[in-house]
Amino acid sequence: MDQRTDSSQKLGEERRNSAALEYMPGFGNDFETEALPGALPQGRNSPQKCAYGLYGEQLSGTAFTAPSHQNERTWCYRIRPSVKHTSRFRKIDLPLWKSAPNVCDDVVSLGQYRWDPVPHSGDELTWLTGMRTMTTAGDVNTQVGMASHIYLVTKSMEDEYFFSADSELLVVPQEGVLRFCTELGVIELEPKEIAILPRGLVYRVEVIEGPARGFVCENYGQKFELPGRGPIGANCMANRRDFKAPVAHFEDREAPSTVTVKWCGQFHETKIGHSPLDVVAWHGNYAPCKYDLRNYCPIGSILFDHPDPSIFTVLTAPSGVPGTANIDFVLFRERWMVMEDTFRPPWYHKNIMSELMGNIYGQYDAKPQGFIPGGMSLHNMMLPHGPDNTAFEGASNADLKPEKLDNTMSFMFETRFPQHLTEFAAKDAPLQDDYIDCWDSLEKKFDGTPEGTWNK
Repeated sequence: MDQRTDSSQKLGEERRNSAALEYMPGFGNDFETEALPGALPQGRNSPQKCAYGLYGEQLSGTAFTAPSHQNERTWCYRIRPSVKHTSRFRKIDLPLWKSAPNVCDDVVSLGQYRWDPVPHSGDELTWLTGMRTMTTAGDVNTQVGMASHIYLVTKSMEDEYFFSADSELLVVPQEGVLRFCTELGVIELEPKEIAILPRGLVYRVEVIEGPARGFVCENYGQKFELPGRGPIGANCMANRRDFKAPVAHFEDREAPSTVTVKWCGQFHETKIGHSPLDVVAWHGNYAPCKYDLRNYCPIGSILFDHPDPSIFTVLTAPSGVPGTANIDFVLFRERWMVMEDTFRPPWYHKNIMSELMGNIYGQYDAKPQGFIPGGMSLHNMMLPHGPDNTAFEGASNADLKPEKLDNTMSFMFETRFPQHLTEFAAKDAPLQDDYIDCWDSLEKKFDGTPEGTWNK
């Protein structure tokens, strides 16, 4: 290594150590950031010779001809072009990470299901080996639908890197702290936060506090965006300023390394001799980001009735049908309930959307028993669901004074497509066999009189 390279590496390490966990605010903003002064070209994207001997390279997240308000791309100025970050590929097997279509003949996906938290096994598991697919929907090859996963991570990736050509990943931690060292910067993620990792982004995952467990929504379709607020206006729900993108950092490290790629549901690995996280400067709007769910400002009724749960949408990934999402990410967090003459928990319903829920912490109001932190439930399309008998009786007879739902944070990955259980979800994950029985004690209250049997 010559003196110039050694000097730039030291500068990069100093910058990384002091600023790697700095963030830039905004969702979908056009950012610019550099880890070395003067590394970012001004007034042009592809100068004849880049400063520091860097290579200019564009990472495109949309088609070149996408409408300008939807066009996403980032220009990277890196030590080596990405063609040096892959070599010959060989297929590998990650047997518990599944992609759609994944329909198991001996698994019944039609039903209402709930799981206890998937336990840690004591094995050393990385981001890749610790991924456990619960459901799949749509088709990864035609880029529609999604998959939902649980991750169990106890070991940092060491000279190992990953990118998905299939999907962007929405990461929802439930316990432990992870660090995502990406091409475009470093994101540290803890429970009550989420991160979005774009399709094609190379990264390494390190365990800061473990063991780590959480949920992942793998989005095969159009990118997540903020939902339209309609009559709500310009404020509340998730605000753009609260999303944080990382500042530039780079690694100039010579070390035998492995890059794993997910492509059309298959996994391949390639061997290289250096770290691929070598972007010294970048500008653009295609980048990873994080968001603190405690900044989500919920909207609700202030007089009567219970609005549709779509008012709690944090992010949506559109489909080809206006108003019908490929995926919605919905958050049920602390909030006040003040409605008069109203059944306040979510009402009974069946829906064209398939709803997979997860509990980050606390107690969910429609299921006071059994739905515990780290647990999941699935109510597939057009299957009825709603409060259990305890929740129904409590809400039907409650004194309707203002009440704060406190210490609660659950979420939903819902999709317009049916979600098929994997073999792991059906046979290995801790399925609550008695969940369907939670509605057995609901009583008939009709007796032909206007007042029914409420007071009898």
